[in-house]
Amino acid sequence: MTVKLDFEECLKDSPRFRADIEVVQNDVIELETRLEKLVKQCHAMLEAGRVYCQTSKSFVNGLRDLGQHCSGDTTMEECLDKFSKKLSIIFDAQGDVIDTTQKSVKTKLQNFVKEDVRRFKDVRKEFERSSECLEGALVRNAQAPRGKQHEVEEASNALLNARRTFRSEAMDYVLEINVIEAKKKTDILMAMLSLMESQAQLFQHGHQSLSELDEYRRKLNEEHTQFVLNSAREKRDMEQRHAAIKKKDVSYDDSIMDFNADAAIPMEGYLYKRASNAFKTWSRRWFSIQKNQLVYQKKFKEQPTVVVEDLRLCTVKPSTENDRRFCFEVVSPSKCCLLQADSERQQQAWISAVQNSIASAFQEHREDPHSPRQRCSSVSANNFGGGGGGGGGGGDQENKGCKALEEVQAIPGNRQCCDCGEPGPDWASINLGITLCIVCSGIHRSLGVHFSKVRSLTLDSWEPELVKLMCELGNTVINRIYEARIDEITIKKPHPSSPRGDKESWIRSKYVEKKFIQKLPETGRTALVRRSSARRNPIDPLDRPALRPPLKPKPNRATLPRLTGLNPSDLLQKNNTHRDTEEEEDLSGLHPGALLYRSAALQNFPVMADALAHGASVNWVNAAEGSSTPLIQAVSANALAACEFLLQNGANVNQADSSGRGPLHHATILGHTGLVCLFLKRGADYNAKDKSQKDPITIAVDTANADIVTLLRIAKMNKEMREMDGAFGQSGDDTYHDIFRDFSHMASNNPEKLKRRSADPKT
Repeated sequence: MTVKLDFEECLKDSPRFRADIEVVQNDVIELETRLEKLVKQCHAMLEAGRVYCQTSKSFVNGLRDLGQHCSGDTTMEECLDKFSKKLSIIFDAQGDVIDTTQKSVKTKLQNFVKEDVRRFKDVRKEFERSSECLEGALVRNAQAPRGKQHEVEEASNALLNARRTFRSEAMDYVLEINVIEAKKKTDILMAMLSLMESQAQLFQHGHQSLSELDEYRRKLNEEHTQFVLNSAREKRDMEQRHAAIKKKDVSYDDSIMDFNADAAIPMEGYLYKRASNAFKTWSRRWFSIQKNQLVYQKKFKEQPTVVVEDLRLCTVKPSTENDRRFCFEVVSPSKCCLLQADSERQQQAWISAVQNSIASAFQEHREDPHSPRQRCSSVSANNFGGGGGGGGGGGDQENKGCKALEEVQAIPGNRQCCDCGEPGPDWASINLGITLCIVCSGIHRSLGVHFSKVRSLTLDSWEPELVKLMCELGNTVINRIYEARIDEITIKKPHPSSPRGDKESWIRSKYVEKKFIQKLPETGRTALVRRSSARRNPIDPLDRPALRPPLKPKPNRATLPRLTGLNPSDLLQKNNTHRDTEEEEDLSGLHPGALLYRSAALQNFPVMADALAHGASVNWVNAAEGSSTPLIQAVSANALAACEFLLQNGANVNQADSSGRGPLHHATILGHTGLVCLFLKRGADYNAKDKSQKDPITIAVDTANADIVTLLRIAKMNKEMREMDGAFGQSGDDTYHDIFRDFSHMASNNPEKLKRRSADPKT
């Protein structure tokens, strides 16, 4: 018998426990409704013999509904599904049903509804009544003034009595929940077995379909016997455990307020939190320490609210300035949170827990061999210590990771925070390509991922294509775009010591409102772009000013070399026998979307960032070139970092052109293995078919590209394995992650190893 709820959890009375109770209550109500419906249908079958066939179909439908309700139990779901299907066949061919069999089903289920469910409801009422009393006692205890000792003692005694009563009723309720869950399973299975045994005896000479269930029925009968034995044994054990726990004094929280550094959640419990608004109201919330953060939630299903994002940056101390008792403060660089415990022991336990968590966080960061800073220091020590020779594969890999982080910080302007100038920034915005200090990174994170995606340079792992992207931009390039008109604006750029409010105002004006970017002219923008427009339709220099008002000078924006020649679909057919010709094109008057489209093909990151800053749609469609997109243009140039830049800024990895081919199709056709690896990691649909009804796997097989075929098949296999594992399956097979990690490193560091020639020029 599986334990539905744990006794220790009910003592905590956590939101998780409340959520589980609510699920069980809804489950019992729904079960009662379905069983009552099933009993009525069975009665109708006994009373209405003339309409037996029609009524029996309703009964079968009721079994199917019950099977769907029990979908979480494989045994019950399989049992109800198999039996209902066979019953449909029997009822269609037979006009009578054995009354004794139906009566046994009806009696069994009716007794469960009238006796077991009713007893469950009675225990639930007692639990809810004691819960209300406890809530009132907690409120009165929290409101007791410090100066009135008699009221404090009276409230404390009332709280102890209410808590003792509540926990006793809660344990009784948990026991009843576990018992009814077990009894529901055995009773329903027993009713089904009785029914099917009668049906087998009746139709043993005429219905072959029923004989197909003989083996399954024998197996289920054995399982049921084992279920009964296990239920009896576990029920006895639970009753003994229940009795042992009830003998203890559960009025205090001594046994459930201990800090456990090795647990996933070292400390959790209820605290009162004072709001930061003008009313300074107090609210009781479930607090926990997890992942070096202090968080709280009101309900179990709610996303936890982070109070302190990094415990290493905060301090904790008792608060004696407040009128309420048992208060303590958690102080971080950005705010101060005032909390209240239910007792002095709880107050000391929470203060100690926070202090221990701070120490543990520093110790873990100092000893973590996978920490980027730790790896860099260890690799440097090994290099200076000599020790040449073989076996350096792992060391080379670590050295490359450290070198990559150093390269990001070596980009012009990246040694200081992009927004306030604080030296030594340890955070980055990966879609903007800039480095940030911890204060500005918190502000960027509050903007939302559609504006800025924040990642730590030292605490997070970095994929090689992301490092490559960061090295293409940098603070200097981005500030030339987003601070182009800073001299014309009266607002002053914040410095490292500026208040957080000033920094937040500056960052929102800079990235959200975009007040400082160079404004584009409102007339003369060209939206459609053709590859050979400059060659076919040369514009007279005298007419150019009238057609396109000149744009104010901006870095890398006035003119760019333009590649013309074969489009991606022709490259494979002509086997790269022609070289692209180069010519210059004035891009200053282009629509932002067209500018992003052209600069993506040219791998010009400053211009791409400029176009996005001026409102270019990252999924802009060029109808003049077969509905191609900037991402497809980057694919045609085999630009790994450009593709990563577009994806980080929201590009649709599955958006197809007019021929039905998405970026994954084009990367497969052109043999760009690194891009195929990138798109599969970003969720590209490997089953998508173009207008020729070819998916990427078919194309890769036709072109005999073994690497791409391997990646596509492994991605497909990994997805199928995760679907088989269900919702609680792992995120992927280790082999899958290892292969994709190796291809990512090769695509970023050794792209020449991934070059492949088409095995069939006719494809």
